[in-house]
Amino acid sequence: MEVPLARTDSGAGAGPGAGAGDRWHVDVDRSLCIGSAQCLHRAPEGFRLDAARQSHPVDPDTDANEQVLAAAENCPVEAIVITLMGSGEAVFPPEE
Repeated sequence: MEVPLARTDSGAGAGPGAGAGDRWHVDVDRSLCIGSAQCLHRAPEGFRLDAARQSHPVDPDTDANEQVLAAAENCPVEAIVITLMGSGEAVFPPEE
């Protein structure tokens, strides 16, 4: 599931974290991370692996961007959690 990053003029279809200029808090649950490095392939400037091959966000508080969202969506174990700064509303994984 993709979350749009920019609102249309009417705001239609905008989901959590979709507003232009939004800021996200990115966290990696290291108890889930298996070190697949998919996050590095999708967002090479957004993540790094430590010596134990555990992922870490380069900047946990970042501007909303497609690469970081793609990294979260493609993490094989959904270890990447993105929330909207300020409200804490879930961006990924989406609340069910």
